Amino acid sequence: MTIAEGEALPDLELAGADGAKVSLRSFVGKPFVLYFYPKDDTTGCTREAQDFSALAADFAAAGVAVLGVSPDTPAKHAKFTTKYDLTVPLASDEDHAVMEAFGVWVEKSMYGRTYMGVERSTFLFAADGTLARRWGKVRVAGHAEQVLAAAKLLA
Repeated sequence: MTIAEGEALPDLELAGADGAKVSLRSFVGKPFVLYFYPKDDTTGCTREAQDFSALAADFAAAGVAVLGVSPDTPAKHAKFTTKYDLTVPLASDEDHAVMEAFGVWVEKSMYGRTYMGVERSTFLFAADGTLARRWGKVRVAGHAEQVLAAAKLLA
């Protein structure tokens, strides 16, 4: 399953870095960026979180919420956030239910081995909760800036 452009943000919950429940539907009412990444404290994922954090004030000024999601535990997110002074909130999807709903929990392969993992992806929702844009197989360099530019068009 995957969310297609024009479809509504599903009513799903995640665990925040503090362990509190985060409802995706609670973001309806303003543009919302939901990005999925494979793992805390790895080179690409750290860079992506730092890039979104560096632009957090710009997203906020445009009235756009941002949430990063990986399968890591809330405790690991809290440590990752502190270690790198991240300002963008992170949430956990340990059972991959939200990732599966968004079509980003996929079969991957490396060195001839296949396994299930997160396809780095970003979803931009309009204020009415409908998907405005999706980026799949994201390359980190310059991505947060691209998302901010697209988000500003919705704000």
